[in-house]
Amino acid sequence: MRTPFRAAAALAAAVALATGCSSGDDWSRPHASPTAVGTLGAGFTDPSAPPTPEATITPRPGSWNGVHPPKGYRVVLLTAGDDRPTRALVAAVRSWAEDEHVDLRTVAVEHPADLLPSITKSLEMGPDLVVSAGNDLIDPLATVTPHHLGQQFLVVGAELAEPTHNVTAVDWSGASFRGEGLGMSSTYDADSFTAARCAAAIRAGAAAVLNGVTGIVVWLTT
Repeated sequence: MRTPFRAAAALAAAVALATGCSSGDDWSRPHASPTAVGTLGAGFTDPSAPPTPEATITPRPGSWNGVHPPKGYRVVLLTAGDDRPTRALVAAVRSWAEDEHVDLRTVAVEHPADLLPSITKSLEMGPDLVVSAGNDLIDPLATVTPHHLGQQFLVVGAELAEPTHNVTAVDWSGASFRGEGLGMSSTYDADSFTAARCAAAIRAGAAAVLNGVTGIVVWLTT
């Protein structure tokens, strides 16, 4: 009778927390809606022409640097894959979380069969934001995100082909994976996932989400 329990526990461990939270908050207590600390700089968007759904914006480099998440911002880092680009993105998200005192938890997908369950696990945790790193997550996210419009998602280093208003992506020339049906971009370059670019991706994306500029692609030029 103990074997099924152990099997279930092992499966849960495969898609559960890979790192602990950064504070003693168990996330079960009520949590105020997060608001940005600081403001977007000139050139992030055009105030006279706000981006339309699924639009691509090209913000001025560094125009997001004045925006910070509130302390204790609840973020789940959802990651799949052990390739170098994914590892670079994960490192950037973790560094950002530490610098900004974000309450970060990680759900790491160990097996392809766990892709959808891992997204469900992330949702059940009740974060302010789910950050996705890894191309293997794009198609599962395209399936799940339209059914959870109250949850904000941020995809770094890739994008959904038809995002709903709760899905924001940060991309650049050299990234741009949009799902298996569309294949890899002809300009894909694993070497473009530099530490500096990945750091800019999480900061620019978080700044957009915190300011309600969502459902779009933020295109980095540097």
